[in-house]
Amino acid sequence: MSTMGDGTRAVRAGLPEPEQFEPTLPGPVFAAHFHLSGEPTGPYTYGRDTNPTWTHLERAIGELEAPGEPVETTVFASGMAAISAVLLSQARTGDVVVLPDDGYQALPLVREQLETYGVEVRTAPTGDDAQLAVLEGAKLLWIETPSNPGLDVCDVRRLVEAAHSAGTLVAVDNTLATPLGQRPLELGADFSVASDTKGTTGHGDILLGHVTCRDPELAAGVRRWRKVVGAIPGPMEAWLAHRSLATLELRIDRQCATALTLAEVLGKRPEVTGLRYPGLPSDPSYPKAVRQMRRFGSVVSFVLPDRERAERFLTELRLVDDATSFGGVRSTAERRARWGGDAVPEGFIRFSVGVESPADLVADVERALDAAMGER
Repeated sequence: MSTMGDGTRAVRAGLPEPEQFEPTLPGPVFAAHFHLSGEPTGPYTYGRDTNPTWTHLERAIGELEAPGEPVETTVFASGMAAISAVLLSQARTGDVVVLPDDGYQALPLVREQLETYGVEVRTAPTGDDAQLAVLEGAKLLWIETPSNPGLDVCDVRRLVEAAHSAGTLVAVDNTLATPLGQRPLELGADFSVASDTKGTTGHGDILLGHVTCRDPELAAGVRRWRKVVGAIPGPMEAWLAHRSLATLELRIDRQCATALTLAEVLGKRPEVTGLRYPGLPSDPSYPKAVRQMRRFGSVVSFVLPDRERAERFLTELRLVDDATSFGGVRSTAERRARWGGDAVPEGFIRFSVGVESPADLVADVERALDAAMGER
């Protein structure tokens, strides 16, 4: 499948060999245990270890992450379960781990846990490849590119080269890009990690995460962690995720095209500042993004003058849900500062573009901006 287009690969990924009178994608297998006589040498023994529905999904994600290459994917109950599995399976007391200081909001919670275990954690921003300055002696470098919610981009190849030359492992959080937008393993990373709750499955109805590795030993450590902590996805969630992969290219292409159009429109609005979208040629991240990304994602961020007008903008939107996730078929937006924890202005908006008709969505945004900036 390495020579196939992304759409064909997404539709066919992970499917078993055809069997007469059987469905193309077998239904979810609900089982806590399996028939098991004699020695437990088969592929399916107990439901916390393996499940046929996971197997199909893991093969599918692996085919998208690294087409035509032997990789191992492990699926998890959520993106945070996947993130934690990499960090907590690799780091030991006395190790050094480097994290971004502008990454996903829950990373500080993982940092606290690592430090509780005696791991030294250093942080630096994603932009300007700043993590290079704190890399010395690290066991693991964690990259998030594009970063969430600021949408900064770092040069993955450059960081990987520096890290590997010093014996440091590299994990890339690829949630914003998805495997169709960026392939971290091709850029040299040891782990490609994502919250598939977001764009990969794209319907806002399941929680899921995954880790993909080339190195079987690294993959075994991640898989063992899943077994120990029991952070397993339900069969129905895994099946729904696999079903959703078939439309990945269709969704992502529409979302990325509309996101660029929206960013261009927002760039002309005088009340909008701090506009970021990696696919916008004027964006500071564009020169790096265009060298390593194949698609630039569905998220646009920008700043409105103050909290009150940002809230009014969100209230006035008719085709956009005020929600905290991103990557779904329905557009969402939120005033990110409402959570605390992110170093963003009070009027900072994270906008996730869905698959609505572009003209309708842009018109809704412009109307809401006009209403929000009008006389109070």
